[in-house]
Amino acid sequence: MTNNPTNVLSLEHISKTFADGAAVINDLSLTVKRGEIVSIVGPSGCGKSTLLRIAAHLEPPTTGTCTVDAQGIGYVFQDPTLLPWRSVRANVALLAELQQLDSTMMQTRVDEAIALVGLQDHQDKYPRQLSGGMRMRVSLARSLVLRPHLFLLDEPFSALDEINRQRLNDELLNLFEQQQFGVLFVTHSVTEAVYLSSKIHVMSARPGVISRTIEIPFGYPREADLRFDPSFGQHALEVSHALRETES
Repeated sequence: MTNNPTNVLSLEHISKTFADGAAVINDLSLTVKRGEIVSIVGPSGCGKSTLLRIAAHLEPPTTGTCTVDAQGIGYVFQDPTLLPWRSVRANVALLAELQQLDSTMMQTRVDEAIALVGLQDHQDKYPRQLSGGMRMRVSLARSLVLRPHLFLLDEPFSALDEINRQRLNDELLNLFEQQQFGVLFVTHSVTEAVYLSSKIHVMSARPGVISRTIEIPFGYPREADLRFDPSFGQHALEVSHALRETES
């Protein structure tokens, strides 16, 4: 556990250099608390996805420390990574099976997760029978079964059209408001970052550092019409300017 019980993730002075000598991240520090969505934006190749892998303990940092709440992590990738021979229900149960949860508890949690993402009427279908947005909901539900305190989201909606992307943004916020987990969210979309986040870190080009941190003042819950509020546009413009500064 972290020293501060509200922190679900603490990255302190993280640097990452790969075996070929490529320096990807340099002396980066950030925290994520429960009930907080922290987004990371930055140019391609700046180390955003590497940072998530370090947070998930899938990649060791070269220097620095990574501390994660002991309750665990939900990790959602750009691709839903579903097993095509398993039904929706069986895919949602996969991580619980690997964790060897008690059978009765697992079935209860699978029911709850499927209901949370609104797939009760589709739980016997297979991935090939689902839309892209529905497959991503299955991926979210699969992690929800473990009831993590921290979600790591690596551009999970980037392959969706704008309508489905906005719909999944709203559904993610609904889950967040119900579960109050912490989120570290990587995206290339400025408007998505502003709509979802309480805080946005802008990373520089490689080796990535946090060049700017922008607080987003809108409370939760958030209504879809927030996207058309003048203040929303001002914050999106501020983030866009900060991103352009990383290219200069």
